Amino acid sequence: MNVDVLDESGQGVDVVALTRLCRFVMRRMRLHPATELTVRLVDTDTIAVLNEQWMDKKGPTDVLSFPMDELSPGRRDREPEDEPEGYLGDIALCPQVAAQQAPAAGHDVSDEIDLLTTHGILHLLGFDHATPEEHAEMFGIQGRLLLEWQQVAAGGDVEDGVVEPRPDADGGSLR
Repeated sequence: MNVDVLDESGQGVDVVALTRLCRFVMRRMRLHPATELTVRLVDTDTIAVLNEQWMDKKGPTDVLSFPMDELSPGRRDREPEDEPEGYLGDIALCPQVAAQQAPAAGHDVSDEIDLLTTHGILHLLGFDHATPEEHAEMFGIQGRLLLEWQQVAAGGDVEDGVVEPRPDADGGSLR
């Protein structure tokens, strides 16, 4: 998986650790190994411009996702190598906003950046939180991914296939 993390924020984010998280999430969501992603860490002025330009909202936000090839989570009944490959998309994330949000969430800035990165990747995969059902699904997967990531970062072993992508619309096989 090709992940580019560009730190334009001036906040000294650990781009190596963030790259590892992105690859972890992408593997857990069973994406093709050749899938590509770019994460751009930006300052508050830049995220505010992007937020107004693309979301028609004033002021800075924490994370924005820009999907490209409309990839979706891989199916459990297929190998990731058998899934479509492509460019997942771009994420713009503002570490300064993450730093403002972290205390209210009860964790440190790096954990907030991890959460926002995972959240952004899930948006790139088509997840949303506009309805209570969507919110429960997306935040459930996000929570499991972050818990697994923390276990891996602490030296734990997480079995493949624990994160369950949603069933397709007819309730049949997993995507």
